[in-house]
Amino acid sequence: MSNDVPESAPASPRASRRALMLGAASASAIVSIRPALAQTSASITQCEIPVPDPGRAGSYIAADGSLVPAGTAGAFPPPGVAYKAEDVKRALNGGTLPGADYERSRAYTNYIRRLQSGTSGFTCFASLQMPRA
Repeated sequence: MSNDVPESAPASPRASRRALMLGAASASAIVSIRPALAQTSASITQCEIPVPDPGRAGSYIAADGSLVPAGTAGAFPPPGVAYKAEDVKRALNGGTLPGADYERSRAYTNYIRRLQSGTSGFTCFASLQMPRA
């Protein structure tokens, strides 16, 4: 008899245990990631975008989305509410923001499109731009 282990011999108990642990870890990761993704999607639709951000409250919004001094001719006063992501998404796709006529809604969405990192509402707006799986 030879001391060689035949090729069809079962794996050592240690290797089998490790494979089972890896499989269990992978399965639990899949189970825990799916609810997290669903929760992320829900939180994205619940985030809000203030127009303008609180640091610039009192400014009016010009038709091109830039901020101008209050009372500037042709500019719109701020809406006084932050818009929910789902409302902004609808407006960016051709609809209007709640409580705003077409021209005012265009000015507000132009402002939102111009948001930059560090501005209140930017993260919410950026999350709307990410494709969903």
